[in-house]
Amino acid sequence: MRKILVANRGEIACRVIRTCKRLGIATVAVYSDADAGSLHVKQADEAVRIGPAPVKDSYLQIETLVEVARKHGAEGVHPGYGLLSERRAFAEAVAAAGITFIGPPPEALDAFGDKLKARAVARSVGVEPPPGSDGPISLADPAALAAEAARIGFPILLKTAGGGGGIGLQIVHKPEDLDRAARTSSDRGKSAFGDERVYIERYVTSPRHIEVQVFCDGHGGAVALGERECSVQRRHQKIIEEALSPASFFQGDEGQRRRQRLYDSALRVVQAAGYRGAGTVEFIADADGNLWFLEVNARLQVEHPVTEMISGLDLVEWQIRVARGEPLPSLQPSLRGHSIEARLYAEDPAKKFAPQPGKLARLRWPDPADDLRIETGFEEGGDITPYYDPLIAKLVARGPDRASAIARLDRALASTELELVGPRGPASTNLAYLRTVLADPRFAGGSYDTSLAEAIASGK
Repeated sequence: MRKILVANRGEIACRVIRTCKRLGIATVAVYSDADAGSLHVKQADEAVRIGPAPVKDSYLQIETLVEVARKHGAEGVHPGYGLLSERRAFAEAVAAAGITFIGPPPEALDAFGDKLKARAVARSVGVEPPPGSDGPISLADPAALAAEAARIGFPILLKTAGGGGGIGLQIVHKPEDLDRAARTSSDRGKSAFGDERVYIERYVTSPRHIEVQVFCDGHGGAVALGERECSVQRRHQKIIEEALSPASFFQGDEGQRRRQRLYDSALRVVQAAGYRGAGTVEFIADADGNLWFLEVNARLQVEHPVTEMISGLDLVEWQIRVARGEPLPSLQPSLRGHSIEARLYAEDPAKKFAPQPGKLARLRWPDPADDLRIETGFEEGGDITPYYDPLIAKLVARGPDRASAIARLDRALASTELELVGPRGPASTNLAYLRTVLADPRFAGGSYDTSLAEAIASGK
């Protein structure tokens, strides 16, 4: 491939463009009116306006994106992560135009883009999800809804069948809260994904979010590149990730056997759907180390740099290589040391992590090094707009062990200079909060679950 259109924005597009430059591949960026002066626009070889600021009018316009790719001679389209990256319709439209889609085949996107289908795929190869409903629940029959919830057992989770990012997720502890929570989940799914279907899973108490990075080629090759711990979350969305997981149930000989069984399970799930390219298989664990399948993200994840840091691989490069028909390397790469990533957001942890739009009046990063990466789509003077996710950057550190990786990340955060000015004056970021999380004894000891981030924010 000599030219690739990057169908995304911000730090995601910058990440893909960086690898393409190293490989000598020209890039075409796309941008909305709100992103006209963005870093990814400046870094690409060509840039094309695709519409006004709202994503539905710009970055989600399949026909427009395919036409830009065709008109500008792109031989491949990289969807990035998020937006259209898991949409079967986009992959099919790209292929119909005679352009290579740098992602999984449409059939795999179809299987894993719907969480109910994904549950069925996992169970077909002996990988169990949490107990739950086998199909969407009916909001029109409250008695049947209550009976299904009672069968599964409280507390329960109501989840949207389409989409991701924790949108629509509702935890229900009491039967009297069930009906309202189900309607809230359905409404949010319809608004965000155009899919109002909702299903029920048993809620795992004190959960840890563990995910496995997988990669498959078109020649039968498949590899698991370790797991990531993603349990530091607010609003069911991740803010700190690390590889490998520090959970106690992965320690010792039995822990290593459990880890290998996890990798084998992840590979069985994706291979059952004829997967190709990079993907993430997500699991939920309880305090005893029991692991259940959650879903497959049929794309590269935001947190993929921690895997790259301990494997020495460039996963975007391998996405491109696999898309053009190359086999994966024959050897399993060794995973060295520990890596940890913090997501720096324009948000106020003291106000339930409310987004804080504004201008980056000052932005100075620590110098990048072999043990530190800065992944960002902004430079000083850039605007954090209300139209998109308020992520400013990801800081990714590596060390020979977990303690040294955490210390390296903390030093990087301490030396970051950041001033955000909102419409009414200084605005908040989560910079100081991230350092508070790293210093918390529960995090430092590796004995945390998905409740930690919000507990720290509330002073607990």
